[in-house]
Amino acid sequence: MRNQKKLLLEQLDNKLSAFNGTETIQIPDKGWIYNIRTALNMTLEQLGQKLNITKQGAKKIEERESTGAISIKSLSEVAKALDMKFVYGFVSNYSSLEKIVEIKAIDLAKKIVLRTHQNMKLENQGNADAQIKKAIEELSLELKREMPKSLWD
Repeated sequence: MRNQKKLLLEQLDNKLSAFNGTETIQIPDKGWIYNIRTALNMTLEQLGQKLNITKQGAKKIEERESTGAISIKSLSEVAKALDMKFVYGFVSNYSSLEKIVEIKAIDLAKKIVLRTHQNMKLENQGNADAQIKKAIEELSLELKREMPKSLWD
């Protein structure tokens, strides 16, 4: 089971890596649809015809995109009408999904170890900093390997 999780994570990381770098792309203020349509010198009426909707419907689509209230299905339909493909994906705030798991595992390990250390300290059984650091490292490796659902609490 553990190997399946790791394999799934690696495969997904490989797929998502194609999107790395796209997070720096600036979305035009009026949205992609408006900008592409005008760059192609296409009228709202012409776009509406391609989508089998009215000129006003095409305008509403552009407005919904610019406000972020458009569906993925609509974006795909518009892309097809513009002889394009609509692509979407996710880009990690870190280098990969695996890195996200690692960070969460370290955070959880710190909470667990420091909570235990605090209880032991109250009983005059505190650990040295080196022992605490080692315990955090060992627990975080175990949490990373096991990927318990508690990582996401």
